[in-house]
Amino acid sequence: MLSRPSTIGQLRASGWRSTPVKEEIRRNAMARIAAGQPLVSGLLGYDDTVLPQLANALLAGHDVIFLGERGQGKTRIIRRLVGLLDEWLPIVAGSEINDDPFAPVSRFARDLVAATGDDTPVDWVHRDTRFGEKLATPDTSIADLIGEVDPIKVAEGRYLADESTLHYGLVPRTNRGIFAINELPDLAERIQVGLLNVLEERDVQVRGYKVRLPLDVMLVASANPEDYTNRGRIITPLKDRFGAQIRTHYPTDVATEMAIALQEARPLGADGRRVWVPDELDEVVATVSHLARSSPHVNQRSGVSVRLTVANRETLVANATRRALRLDEAEVVPRVSDLAALGASTTGKIEIETLDEGRDEVVVANLFSAAVLTVFRARVPLETVRDLVAAFDDGRVVHTGDDVASASYVALVAELPALRAAVRTLSGGESPARVASAVEFVLEGLHLAKRLNKESASSGRAVYRSCGR
Repeated sequence: MLSRPSTIGQLRASGWRSTPVKEEIRRNAMARIAAGQPLVSGLLGYDDTVLPQLANALLAGHDVIFLGERGQGKTRIIRRLVGLLDEWLPIVAGSEINDDPFAPVSRFARDLVAATGDDTPVDWVHRDTRFGEKLATPDTSIADLIGEVDPIKVAEGRYLADESTLHYGLVPRTNRGIFAINELPDLAERIQVGLLNVLEERDVQVRGYKVRLPLDVMLVASANPEDYTNRGRIITPLKDRFGAQIRTHYPTDVATEMAIALQEARPLGADGRRVWVPDELDEVVATVSHLARSSPHVNQRSGVSVRLTVANRETLVANATRRALRLDEAEVVPRVSDLAALGASTTGKIEIETLDEGRDEVVVANLFSAAVLTVFRARVPLETVRDLVAAFDDGRVVHTGDDVASASYVALVAELPALRAAVRTLSGGESPARVASAVEFVLEGLHLAKRLNKESASSGRAVYRSCGR
């Protein structure tokens, strides 16, 4: 910072040139594309859909609106566009609206530059401060977005005709930066009208003043399709001024959903104990979300957010951690019996459509059962469990449960050689906790495939036996 120009004269001598914000973003986007780097980091599943459209919009210098259901990363994309701004930007020192030292627009900056010339002090602002964001709500006013008279400045003795009595809103304060409006259809139509000049003429006009501020702003917005058509709407002239409308989407495959959950879930430690989540249970958690998105019992208009997958994975690990602490086991490994704890993290994130009271739990339980069966059929070949089913036909009975120690499952595998083949393909290791998880998954899969009977108890325990008994 000490080596940067501190006055307009030094800035001019350094050769720095003023660049419109969209051209600045375009230049940095082109550099990333040429280097093979992603425009926006931390997004999975959008490489062939959303990101190419975003690249086109940025290269074309368009304002953008992202349209999609909840939990599709719209806000994340918008906030990470800040990384395409230059790291530091010079402004007229003391300016509230990031005035360009070579082309100031506010009365304060114009007067200062006129009075001090090349000796006008310059400040440098970081790109993080050049981003403004507003969640559209029905009570949002023009004063919030554009500006209004500041009564304190009037009380200090200034005339109303003095432009310095203005209190600038969020949009002018984001001059030479990116301004985002989340849930744009929720913004009252009369307030949306106030944004028309920002998008087309690139200026703002404040009520009661003959003042025009030619702003340099990239406007980005988000909207939910349901809100777009029902709860609110974007007025046609405003929608017409956005250069690009980009539709986001949920992960199209389970593998991407698993990767997102792994990326977003909080790393939950366990008092020095190692945490390991079997791939098959990660896949079950992701499959639940995919099944919910096609279920006739789930309201599809409200969407099934990826946050459901993330929250379920975190709850799965939390329940396994609680068991490991209670049983004093060295490793935290979730089991099928832990899936029962995911009702609390599931019912709050999906809207069940059923006419019967109390059916929500049944719908959620059926989703998890269908997910376990789907993953079981994909991961456990039937030839590896035929001898196991035969062992149960001979009268074998197995007790499982959330409070059963992992060592008990290890002993069970030693007693049932037919169980070893299936366990070996799933456990990913020979530790007792991993063996226990694999055993429960195999037994539950056989039950859901109608090869074994299962009796569940309210305590969380279960008894597996032959279908003929």
